[in-house]
Amino acid sequence: MTMTAAADAAPAADAAPDAMPAATAAGGGGRRFLVVDDSRIVRRVARRILEGFGFAVDEAEDGRQALSVCVAALPDAILLDWNMPVMNGYEFLLALRAMPGGDGPRIVFCTTENEMSFIERAIAGGADEYIMKPFDEAILGSKLEQVGLL
Repeated sequence: MTMTAAADAAPAADAAPDAMPAATAAGGGGRRFLVVDDSRIVRRVARRILEGFGFAVDEAEDGRQALSVCVAALPDAILLDWNMPVMNGYEFLLALRAMPGGDGPRIVFCTTENEMSFIERAIAGGADEYIMKPFDEAILGSKLEQVGLL
């Protein structure tokens, strides 16, 4: 399953108004993954892939919603878009890493930003890995293996 850049550019009108509750994933072992992206299509594709890996998945459409999810219960990992309304991914990353326990979740940035300065900034801010859109199951799986989640 491969996403296209057009999927990332889905209009905000297709985004859900609130963070979605965790799904029960067979064999997930209680591991929770938070997918943060303003595109409902990207969240849906990522959810399918991550649930296939055995994760329970929460969703948020911007950094502010993601922070609310994390305050309620920190996930084990976060797939994080950079460009979002309200609070972007980098702002969320800094806020998360500053909160108690915020150094725990593994964070994989997933964005169309491919300039080295963005990648360096994300890693310096506390991200564990960085992947480009579009991505597929093999690409995401490889990064999750690199950060010790698979």
